[in-house]
Amino acid sequence: MCGIAGFIDRPGTMDSHVGELAAMTSAIVHRGPDEEGSMVVEGVALGMRRLSIIDLSGGSQPIANEDGTINVVFNGEIYNFAEIRSELEELGHRFETSSDTEVLVHSYEEYGLELTQRLRGMFAFALWDANRERLVIARDRLGIKPLYYWDAGREGLAFASELGSLKVLRGFPRDVDDTAVADFLSLGYVPDPASIYAGVRKLPPGHRMVWTRNGGATIERYWSPIVEERTDLSEEEAADEVRRLLLESVRYRLVSDVPLGAFLSGGIDSSAVVAAMAQQMDRPVKTFSIGFEEDDFNEAPDARRVADALGTDHTELIVRPDADALIERVTASFGEPFADSSAIPTLLVSELARRDVTVTLSGDGGDELFGGYTRYHAVSDRNVPIPAPARAALGFLARRLPHGTYGRNRLLEFSRTTQGRYAGQIGQPLAVAEGGVARPEVVAAGCDLDQLVDRWWHQTGGRSLLTRLTLVDALSYLPGDILTKVDRMSMAVSLEARVPILDHHLAEFAFSLPSSMKWGPQGGKKIFRKALEGMVPSFVFTKPKKGFGVPLRDWFRNELSWRCDELLDPRAELYRYVEPVAVRRVISEHRSARRDHSYMIWRLLVLQLWLSREPSAA
Repeated sequence: MCGIAGFIDRPGTMDSHVGELAAMTSAIVHRGPDEEGSMVVEGVALGMRRLSIIDLSGGSQPIANEDGTINVVFNGEIYNFAEIRSELEELGHRFETSSDTEVLVHSYEEYGLELTQRLRGMFAFALWDANRERLVIARDRLGIKPLYYWDAGREGLAFASELGSLKVLRGFPRDVDDTAVADFLSLGYVPDPASIYAGVRKLPPGHRMVWTRNGGATIERYWSPIVEERTDLSEEEAADEVRRLLLESVRYRLVSDVPLGAFLSGGIDSSAVVAAMAQQMDRPVKTFSIGFEEDDFNEAPDARRVADALGTDHTELIVRPDADALIERVTASFGEPFADSSAIPTLLVSELARRDVTVTLSGDGGDELFGGYTRYHAVSDRNVPIPAPARAALGFLARRLPHGTYGRNRLLEFSRTTQGRYAGQIGQPLAVAEGGVARPEVVAAGCDLDQLVDRWWHQTGGRSLLTRLTLVDALSYLPGDILTKVDRMSMAVSLEARVPILDHHLAEFAFSLPSSMKWGPQGGKKIFRKALEGMVPSFVFTKPKKGFGVPLRDWFRNELSWRCDELLDPRAELYRYVEPVAVRRVISEHRSARRDHSYMIWRLLVLQLWLSREPSAA
């Protein structure tokens, strides 16, 4: 596990290139505190920071082929590297290390750009081919590992695991993308391929880029979660295959030369991962959980019950965090506005685990793969076809009712398309007339709720409504929010987080199943529950679903009330993007307990904190 950074064809001398690359890798030292590596030749700079996991003594990067014409830096883990290595050795390739990184250069020699299809794991890598004078960068299928790039045209291209590495470069474009701000206010994160900066992009999951001196950058997709639905399996056969793939995926992720454990919340997904680990390890699994003093946000007792049932070596910590200190630390870790408040407990449990292990497995991805979110059912249940003229009339009426009028939000909901109703489940409207807070120019730069998820919705045609909703999340919310959160918070404490439920073999199979196997009388994850019978304690299936959250509602009414006062300051930078009257309404309604606006207040606070650290952007 590492952080990578580099550039190609930037103006400057060899000495300036060496200095800039060193600054880039220093900015991500938390991603790899064990070692630094670099290569600077003829306008090409590759750098990395390494967290040693596999081949502790021999896995230094960059790694080259035999004649040094191909070099690679790599962030992640290739779980099937042993099989790939054996295949390549039979074809005559010779290896100098035991690391998974080296299979990348030899796979590229043998298979060219198609190497990405052969990799099973989480990865972001950059490979320089000196003979062809081309740079190849690629990101894993589901977006577990991040990769940003800045294409400066004639002044070259730079890439990095985190925005902080790019921001140290001379000439970095700090102009804020108003569309990205609009998306952030709607979704709570900036979805790929955009970043908060107008000149910087994220390489989307399942994509690779080829950059050449003559042709510039070309991006192509090599994998998609959109697969054909299978109708040839019974539920018993499907459940058996889910269990087999889960056990196989976890087995691959147990390979490590350093101590390894797991996050455990007591829910279905993390319990499934720990149970699969326990079946395949010769010692008790080290598990970790945190809890808050507030009962509604304390999953520690549930985790403890599962740990006792599975015989794990369990560590828990009940905390009453210094919310203010954590807010500053967490929001600064993302490089751009990011407003999933569950980043706070994710950081805390990562710190707890890092005391004992260097690698942890997590249960992320189960809801998106197997239809676990209640919002899927909510949208399906209320999917009543309403003619467009009637929807327009409902919207016209709703927008003329005062905020807070009983039934206003329901009228707005039924004024939207199906995808617009789902967008209302996962996002916030921008326009003040619909309950949003954005200034008119930001509203114009963004999307209303009917268009907010269209960029993903149109990719999912031909499947049932419930399946389309899960696929929208797999394309957007999963990489943009969930996996971003887990990567940044675990790497902030130099902890590698592996996500076995998102092995692409298991993901492809899950996405191929009909929605009738996802949702049943018990709610979502019907086939996943069936696959886990006898594997996890039965009480896990009846545990009410809790989000991995923090008591924002109460914090903003009590110990963090002063943060609301900060947001009300008319000199605050965020008023470049939001309307003062709307912000006052949101905070007033929240403080008086008329409405819970904690999620919107959190977004406003995150935006304000980011802007205050970016004076040139504000």
